[in-house]
Amino acid sequence: MAEKFHRATFTRNFLKTITRIKNPDEMLAEAKAEGLEKTLGVWDLIILGVGAIIGSGIFAVVGIAAAGSADGSIIGAGPGLIVSMVIAAVACIFSALCYSEFATMIPVAGGAYTYTFATLGEFAAWMVGWVLMLEYAIGFIAVACAWSNHFIQFLSGFEKVLPAWITNPPVWLVNDVFSVTKLVGDNPDIHVPMLFGMPVSINLPAIVIVLLMTMILVRGTRDSAKMAGLMVFIKLAVIALFVFAGIFFVKPENWTPFAPNGAAGIFAGAFLIFFAYIGFDALATAAEECKKPQKDLPVGIIGSLIVTTIVYVSVALVMTGLQDTSSTVPMAFLKAPMAYCMSVLNMNWAAGLISLGSLAGLTSVLLVLEMAATRILYAMSRDHFISQRFQKLHPKFKTPALLTWTVGLLAIVGILTLNLDVAAELCNYGTFTSFIIVCVAVLILRKTDPERPRPFKVPFSPVTPALGIIICGGLMVYKSMQPSGSALLFPVWLGLGAIIYLLYGFVRNRQNENRIHNEKVELKKQEMMK
Repeated sequence: MAEKFHRATFTRNFLKTITRIKNPDEMLAEAKAEGLEKTLGVWDLIILGVGAIIGSGIFAVVGIAAAGSADGSIIGAGPGLIVSMVIAAVACIFSALCYSEFATMIPVAGGAYTYTFATLGEFAAWMVGWVLMLEYAIGFIAVACAWSNHFIQFLSGFEKVLPAWITNPPVWLVNDVFSVTKLVGDNPDIHVPMLFGMPVSINLPAIVIVLLMTMILVRGTRDSAKMAGLMVFIKLAVIALFVFAGIFFVKPENWTPFAPNGAAGIFAGAFLIFFAYIGFDALATAAEECKKPQKDLPVGIIGSLIVTTIVYVSVALVMTGLQDTSSTVPMAFLKAPMAYCMSVLNMNWAAGLISLGSLAGLTSVLLVLEMAATRILYAMSRDHFISQRFQKLHPKFKTPALLTWTVGLLAIVGILTLNLDVAAELCNYGTFTSFIIVCVAVLILRKTDPERPRPFKVPFSPVTPALGIIICGGLMVYKSMQPSGSALLFPVWLGLGAIIYLLYGFVRNRQNENRIHNEKVELKKQEMMK
């Protein structure tokens, strides 16, 4: 008979309770009984992976990584950026291999959250889920606002065709409240509606794109993959246009010196570019929806990293060949390097298409981030951390519709209220933490459950997971040493998550155990009466 928990509070078995793991066989049984519809093939996974990785990074960050920041706080890698990209890809590979082993061994929704529950227990799983919400949900909000900025920039190119109120809309309709407050402080002549002495701001394009992505996700993962496929095709076509149009104008002398700031510049570039690779981990959250997860997930995760590395290196070679990055570069190059290079070559039409490609890139990132956030919460609902109402699937589309709409609406609230600069920095810490946890979890399960079938095994273990831990941990330390308030806010976020667990998550799980206990007692009574 199950042990009865009389009180959902601290007991002498508290430590044992919060470190209790969930058996992977139980996870697989739950997914089989009431899981999500399996619709994703290997090409769908690669498309989703490329869609998640290739976003604003390739259209903006590469300029700063190559030439350094305008204020000199970041030194550039110069043409050595291609080495930076390879280093960043290798750094990601160690974690990607660990994700692949888990995703094929426990192909259920939840990603790193699920893997933590199978190795470190209930409390650690909650905390990882809490951190992943930081990475995916807040990242989703930040990318939505970046999409809004790119969209307004794209519309400004039609100032001679479209009305002025479209190409140059009021700032309070296209910015978050923090940005508007700063704009008003710098320029009091800007007219902004006020409410209780505070400026009113609604980032309308960001809200619209969030609603659109939510509606697409509700319709099913298959339709979402088709949408992502279209966006990936557009942005890869635009990047190919840049490479093949620009290659004929490359000046080899711009590739010397190869590393104007030496190894320091190359590693600084690798740190920046590392974040342009983030997104492959989102594929693990969709493992439950794969047709052949044991075969297709490793190909999807590793394949998307290989494709994006080839794309990134090609862009870096052409971009640094067109623009000398060893000396001072124009501000326009730092903001939009690919579009700037095309403008210098008098290919304004190509620059416009590149702007369109950046929109497509951000759209696919939005789609995958919202899907990942939804799947993690779905797994947490299955484990009774949040309401089980969120497990209910749409009768037609077989998707967690209520949960998807909840994530979308919360994202809109975040767009209206969050300081996105701080939120985006916090996402970096969330990413590093989840990568480290997955690498640690692989090592733990190799010891605690060595006989479990592993369709894909991390090669050269324990060296590969250890390198993943060292690299991600080193990058986290490097980031925390930079002047930023996010280094202090991340522990605050973790503390808040621990408090919510103790007051809510722990209580819900004990209540569920009480319910199971009572059901077993009632069933035992009925058997005795017979």
